[in-house]
Amino acid sequence: MGNLIAFFKENQLEAGCDEAGRGCLAGPVVAASVILNPNCLIEGLNDSKKLSEKNRNQLKIEIESNVLAHAIGIVDEKGIDQINILNASFKAMHLAVDGLKIKPEFLLIDGNRFHKYPEIGHICIVKGDSKYQAIAAASILAKTHRDHIMEQLHEEYPMYNWNNNKGYPTKDHREAIEKYGVTPYHRLSFRLLPEKTLFEGIDFE
Repeated sequence: MGNLIAFFKENQLEAGCDEAGRGCLAGPVVAASVILNPNCLIEGLNDSKKLSEKNRNQLKIEIESNVLAHAIGIVDEKGIDQINILNASFKAMHLAVDGLKIKPEFLLIDGNRFHKYPEIGHICIVKGDSKYQAIAAASILAKTHRDHIMEQLHEEYPMYNWNNNKGYPTKDHREAIEKYGVTPYHRLSFRLLPEKTLFEGIDFE
């Protein structure tokens, strides 16, 4: 398990929460919530960004097979544009907690801010995905789930190279936006190209 801490407090039903895709220009923000099984801890958990894609996919299977409960929450690009990315990240985490088959007693939140979940206490932990196993497990599930969504969207819009950049503001992604314009999956509230305000008032219907 490396140096990651198993539990914030022993004998407490804790759910780790993390999100993926906050800094992307396209696609949803995806959160996960995970309650570890104290009798079946998982080797190799870490911040998903520090793991190879192969390791993430292997750990995803182990996590889903061995934890007490896990769930995903998703807010799409239109929701992000309506309520902003920070609020969308919190909403996705709330949706993930909603989906847990066991109600946790306490939440471990990656980051420094959170909107309180009704009737459940929480603590915000900066870089929590590299400190606590439950948050690391959530980061892996959120990342792998979102990557799969972006690979599916790539089939629809291959020119944006989402199977590789996953919607992040890479050079190739921004060049594709400049060349082809936006898709219905782009976040119009984001600065899609540097120093330009694009595509105001476009109707995709």
